[in-house]
Amino acid sequence: MAALGEIFTIILGLISYSFAGLLPQRPLLRSPQSSAPLPLVVWHGLGDNYKAEGLRSIGDIAEKANPGTYTYFIRLDEDPSSDRTATFLGNLTEQISKVCNDLATHRVLSKASAVNALGFSQGGQFLRAYVERCNHPPVHTLVTFGSQHNGISEFQNCGENDWVCQSWDGYLKRNTWSHFVQSRLVPAQYYRDPEDLQGYLDNSNFLADINNERGDSGNATYKENLKKLERFVMYMFSEDVTVVPKESAWFADYNKTSGEVTWLKERRIYKEDWLGLKWLDEYKRLEYKIVEGKHMQLSEELLSDTFRQYFGANPASNEKI
Repeated sequence: MAALGEIFTIILGLISYSFAGLLPQRPLLRSPQSSAPLPLVVWHGLGDNYKAEGLRSIGDIAEKANPGTYTYFIRLDEDPSSDRTATFLGNLTEQISKVCNDLATHRVLSKASAVNALGFSQGGQFLRAYVERCNHPPVHTLVTFGSQHNGISEFQNCGENDWVCQSWDGYLKRNTWSHFVQSRLVPAQYYRDPEDLQGYLDNSNFLADINNERGDSGNATYKENLKKLERFVMYMFSEDVTVVPKESAWFADYNKTSGEVTWLKERRIYKEDWLGLKWLDEYKRLEYKIVEGKHMQLSEELLSDTFRQYFGANPASNEKI
């Protein structure tokens, strides 16, 4: 994830420019009957772009692990620089709508019976939002690395001599819930302050919605779409200090004052099954994984093993459960 100073520099330019019992049954999502692996869609994280050399190497690893894999890197602009800027600035509701349209009309993906999806950092919760809001083509297996499924409770600290960052840090913290910030600054749209939940519920442009935290019933479509996943795999980095709290990768809640972590199974979102996570878990389709190391420290060996296990040809169905 990029430095906060860079985010504020971009914002400054923007402002100057414009101001139990029987479980319910459902049809299983089937992979093609051929031996070819499903297409793979990848959504990168903050400060990256779809043409970055490191990201492109993911396609090579996927092909090596599962020959014949068609890999598509999600982008919000064909220009790499603009795509990178969009990881900092933009309205997530509009961005996800664009991705929904792009995948539904893509010459290859639109014809696929299903795809696999891989999300790095913030790209993980964005792909989950894709599943919940549109899911065409449908996602078979969703794997996320270091994603902020329960949001972030802190923005990255400014460097000691980063005066631009420091000058905007106070503004961001005082105006996190303003319409201007919530409709333009991407990380703010998945910010979740446990000490100001009402402000979050009232004003969050993105996370409160996709986590079905508003109202008694929430959005039934989000839940039904997420339940269509054959596998939802969430990786957390053991030494992650970039994402606060790191446990957000597993939908855990965090008390900033006491440091106490409330794990997913202890939360209402699971117990009352607002999103279908409990349903997935009971069908053994929800997996929690740990990666040793800091945020986004990924080895080729780990990625290869992940791709072979979850993205191989004709992934095993859970029909026997």
